[in-house]
Amino acid sequence: MNVNAPKFSFVIHATDGDARIGRLITPHGEVSTPAFMPVGTRAAVKAMAPDELWAMGYRMVLANAYHLAVRPGAELVGQMGGIARFMGFRGAILTDSGGFQAMSLARINSIGEDGIRFRSHLDGAPLTLTPESAIEIQQALGADIMMALDECTPYPAEHERARQSLELTARWAERCVRARTSPSQALFGIAQGSVYPDLRRNSARQITSLPFDGYAAGGLSVGEPKAAMREMAALTVALLPADRPRYLMGVGTPQDLLAAIAMGFDMFDCVLPTRNARNGAAFTSAGRVSIKQAVHTRDESPLDPRCDCRCCTTFSRAYLRHLFMAGEILAARALTEHNLHFYGRLMREAQAAIASRAYKAFAAYTTNLIEAGESARNGKTN
Repeated sequence: MNVNAPKFSFVIHATDGDARIGRLITPHGEVSTPAFMPVGTRAAVKAMAPDELWAMGYRMVLANAYHLAVRPGAELVGQMGGIARFMGFRGAILTDSGGFQAMSLARINSIGEDGIRFRSHLDGAPLTLTPESAIEIQQALGADIMMALDECTPYPAEHERARQSLELTARWAERCVRARTSPSQALFGIAQGSVYPDLRRNSARQITSLPFDGYAAGGLSVGEPKAAMREMAALTVALLPADRPRYLMGVGTPQDLLAAIAMGFDMFDCVLPTRNARNGAAFTSAGRVSIKQAVHTRDESPLDPRCDCRCCTTFSRAYLRHLFMAGEILAARALTEHNLHFYGRLMREAQAAIASRAYKAFAAYTTNLIEAGESARNGKTN
């Protein structure tokens, strides 16, 4: 990381209710919020080139410290000038610490007070991720924003299990703060607590007592009912400092993002737009469309008539279905580009609505349009 890089900061420019427009200042440039971050786990957003992401307006993407530590190694990435330079992206990078992998790769790890003991998903080699090594790895990667190591509580979890998990997360958070040595790289803490309001409050109190540059709500969208996810997200964000960026991890659908922005969250990430695209699903202004369905076989219309992305202005639904059914790589490329364009535009429209103090009406209209389109399609299908 460049020692002359600007210190991380966050400025709020406008509010509308709890929704707000802000600006993150990072060593690799400024990021307007609300912001959605495409997921580039292994320093690559699947099916997309970095300059294409930049052209769509993305100024920050997410990568994963655990996966990059396993391959190609944090030291190598650091020697290559840091993760942004290594992957050829002109913007900022946020790295998840690897805490989520403690849950998603539970079959090859064990968790103790010291940290997470992995067996590499590639070759079985042992890797122990401690709060200290998680910070060391992220600093070596040159991340603009680093995440404290946490235990992402699985769902369902009994109250006592969730309490033990958030207490461990709090102790790890303290160690992460002490381990940090790079002042130009921001460090965010993560509140846990599963779906229990009392635990969410306890975790938020513990995490916000520590001097983090930003705060996140973690452990949501991991299988719990949507109503519980939104309830816990709203409860948590109200307990996070208003002068710091507030990050809702792993969420979600366009409707969820619109609801979370209204709660006061500033940052989001999710694999949905890229993963769904590779599986033939597109997010549109009229809801989710499955291009695999036979109804699109002779459909000459664009994927989304309201969209001006390259996919929608070039290809018909019929051609996109042909590409997908034929197993052509272009199907994943086109649908991924569309989905990320859609998410990026949604964030810009949200910012404009907040600036004009019309966010509530904008969110309601957009959500209703999406849900009406999906209901109409389901009615035809059923």
